[in-house]
Amino acid sequence: MGTPDLAAACLRKLVSGSVSNGQSLWKVTGVISQPDKPKGRNLHLQPTPVKAAALELGLECFQPLKAKDPESLEWIRSKNPDLIVVAAYGQILPQSLLDIPRFGCINVHTSLLPKYRGAAPIQWAIWDNCCETGVTLMKMNAGLDTGDILATRCTSITCEDNAETLHDRLAELGGELLVETLPDYFAGKITPRPQPEEGILYARKITKEDGHLNWNLSARELCCRIRALTPWPGAFCFIPEQERKIMLKIWQAEFLEKATSTRPGTILTSETDRLEVACGNGVLRILCLQREGKKRMDVRSFLAGHTLPAGTILE
Repeated sequence: MGTPDLAAACLRKLVSGSVSNGQSLWKVTGVISQPDKPKGRNLHLQPTPVKAAALELGLECFQPLKAKDPESLEWIRSKNPDLIVVAAYGQILPQSLLDIPRFGCINVHTSLLPKYRGAAPIQWAIWDNCCETGVTLMKMNAGLDTGDILATRCTSITCEDNAETLHDRLAELGGELLVETLPDYFAGKITPRPQPEEGILYARKITKEDGHLNWNLSARELCCRIRALTPWPGAFCFIPEQERKIMLKIWQAEFLEKATSTRPGTILTSETDRLEVACGNGVLRILCLQREGKKRMDVRSFLAGHTLPAGTILE
């Protein structure tokens, strides 16, 4: 059960890892994803990444509106599953569903639980300037990411990581950890352990409004937020102009430990390939940006074609 790219990566790993030394370890008998959604200018329905992966692999994909609906539960029961693997499905699963498979439901969660339970663990780990995160395999219960832990795998968060690169790495780790863990889990060699009662953090859903940069924050904090919000919803500010404000998206930046008493949001330097903005503490050097209605550009290309003089106050 899953919907986005993360779940599609886990599905592919499950299928490719189902045979070892010529012996079948398990068989994926069905896939559940949320309904397709309209995308693009013409709003044509596009298959979810998991549905697309299922079709490529020749697997049946069921897309109920709600996983708790009677028809959804009946479809799952018809498959007589021993185990259900869940990765970023996007809905809270009822106990009536969790009780169907004899080995329960295992969730692939992209954090080191109990830290960052909830919808956006990858983004919040970067936002909070964590040095490390990982993947947890959890035996699900009716709570929000509160189930017992089966296995974990860690990875460092580098200063080059954004939400996209970290997502891709964690997707691979999650799939690998599943394939490594399931044989011992089926054999009864793994005892699920309760999550620690300390260190619980919740990762609420990211909104578009989170992307609006507050220049009163430190340059280090803003740099983390830019990375956390790339590629979606993107970090942005506004250029004040006579007729209306123009949105400016910032795709990549670095922080400088420079002292400045200039009003936060003020452009300090705008020349050739240097665009630096005063912050509440330190200076943000912008490396890649995009003016509203234009293409994304590196700072040198942007400044060659756009006027953004020093002294301008970004909002």
